[in-house]
Amino acid sequence: MKKNYLKTVAGLALAPMLLPTLKVQAQDTTRTLKDVVITASRSPKKLSDIGRVVTTITAAEISRSQGKTLPELLNTVPGIMFSGAENVQGQSSDIYLRGASAGNTLILIDGFPANDASSIAGNYDLNAFPIDQIDHIEILKGSGSTLYGSDAVAGVINIFTKHPQQQGLKANAQFAGGSYNTFKEAIGLNGKLNKTGIALNLSNTDSKGFSVANDQLGTGTFDNDAFHQRSGSLNLTQEVSSRFTLNGNLQLTHNTGDNDYDAFVDDKDYTYKRTYLFGGIGGRYQLDKGAINVNVSQNNVWNEFKNLPSDNFDTYQLTSNIGRITNVEGIFTYKFNKYLDLTSGVDYKYSNTKQYSDYSTTGYAPGPSQVSADTAHTAIGSAYGSLFFNSGIFHAELGGRYNHHNKYGDNFTYTFNPSVLLFDRLKVFGTVASAYKAPSLYQLYSEYGNINLKPEKTNLSLEAGFDLGIIKDVLSFNTVFYKRDIKDVLAFYTDPNTFASYYINANKQKDKGFESELNLKIDQLTASAYAAYVVGKQYDANGVETHNLYRRPKNTYGANVNYQIIKTVSVGLNYKYTGDRRDNDFTVYPSQIVTLKHYNLLDAHVQVSPVKNLTLFCDLKNILDEKYFDWYGYNTRRFNFMAGAKYQFN
Repeated sequence: MKKNYLKTVAGLALAPMLLPTLKVQAQDTTRTLKDVVITASRSPKKLSDIGRVVTTITAAEISRSQGKTLPELLNTVPGIMFSGAENVQGQSSDIYLRGASAGNTLILIDGFPANDASSIAGNYDLNAFPIDQIDHIEILKGSGSTLYGSDAVAGVINIFTKHPQQQGLKANAQFAGGSYNTFKEAIGLNGKLNKTGIALNLSNTDSKGFSVANDQLGTGTFDNDAFHQRSGSLNLTQEVSSRFTLNGNLQLTHNTGDNDYDAFVDDKDYTYKRTYLFGGIGGRYQLDKGAINVNVSQNNVWNEFKNLPSDNFDTYQLTSNIGRITNVEGIFTYKFNKYLDLTSGVDYKYSNTKQYSDYSTTGYAPGPSQVSADTAHTAIGSAYGSLFFNSGIFHAELGGRYNHHNKYGDNFTYTFNPSVLLFDRLKVFGTVASAYKAPSLYQLYSEYGNINLKPEKTNLSLEAGFDLGIIKDVLSFNTVFYKRDIKDVLAFYTDPNTFASYYINANKQKDKGFESELNLKIDQLTASAYAAYVVGKQYDANGVETHNLYRRPKNTYGANVNYQIIKTVSVGLNYKYTGDRRDNDFTVYPSQIVTLKHYNLLDAHVQVSPVKNLTLFCDLKNILDEKYFDWYGYNTRRFNFMAGAKYQFN
């Protein structure tokens, strides 16, 4: 008890020292309303000209985060709970933005939508991304379905991979090692040859890991669960003319590892393989007052899970699934005059999956379950448009989107987003919007599928907030309140009489909360502090309140700081408090609700450049050595570190 108290006090005591930012970890400049972002409007706009909340993780910040994984980095962003980010590397993890369910945050890769047609909710596994292949990230919070379609219920995370930068080719190399016998190697080649650009990045990660399942009885017999990743990405650009540019990207990642299926149970025979192949090609034609973009992308995922027992008395399990999604889109942007511009487009998305599952244990062998790609497929076509008005002081977005799905039919979303900029330092904004999430192929066609599912509809998404520059380029504060009402919630249901299980459209879900952030920059010190709060209720068809927000805390708060001691040395700290959460205990029947205790995470990093082109780095994580669960019965990392070196060849 005393130990836990001291940990909490130590963590909280650091918070005032770490005063605040909308940025994650270190940042080079304070966040200002002059910053330009793309994701909020699908075209470059200053934050002062849009009434949305956008967080940018810069290239400099990512460069200083090479000892982290992408889930660990995103977990430090205010309003994001990345459940499982600290589990054994490579294990599945769920991202909850503003308390929304997993799958209700759209992932983009260089602006191309990324989904997994084989997964339960259709959400993409961010373990597919080595952090060394990422340039920067933009996070749009709030409904984004008008511009982006399905899944953009709580927001959009746009991951920009490394692109060609300067004339001439330059190579770089990185090596790192750390806890759990984890080692990582990466090499890259980046540059332009006349009008052709290339960015090639290759990486390899191996970790002996630790046991996925928690050894509740302390037997000491649970084995470590390893993780291996091979990954490569390629970006090409070609300037065909002064107006016309082609670009293409390709990412291939192969993850393998060991797993424990059940909580508190060691499984020595359970392994997995996951392969992700994402590719896209696009063309941009620059008009005098706008641009035309045409993009085509395909996302393929292959998963295989094996539990092959050493004798006939143990559980046998084999799951194999393939998912493929093809996206085609055309985007038209046009500036009518200094007050009014347009973003509009059409897109088409085709998804299919092939799945096989076989399970048997002593006395129970139901036989294999199969889903054919010829049967399990959907198509959705959309047309959308948003007008953006800018008078200098008053700004507004008004937009709508029409969607036609080959199974459930038609639906429509809208956005109205006004904002006012006063004295070039105070932005007051609000949003009234709707959003939707189409049912996944698994929810429609698996053994638990329901072909009559309707889309999950957010009929009303509200935001109201302000962004204030207290001291220009030194101190700023912003806060936003939000409310989200969803109907026809996609949910897994078991009939209490027949015990048959299948997916249904539950009745209603209502969530609300707020986020506040304070940002500071004084000379070489940048700092941030934040707090986020979310509560929610769900109602069944009879209006009875049921549990909501599993694995999601009501309260999170934290702080980040970076200090450039001298030109060649920087240090930083990250602190985050995560409150109590609810989870299910599936080790008993019927399952019971348990409380996952709150915890404090404190991380530190140092970066040193002893000579030109060489950078040394070290990340210390979970310094307080907190023991906690993100998922009941599954381990998280205790105190651990990652250290390494990066070298840039001339």
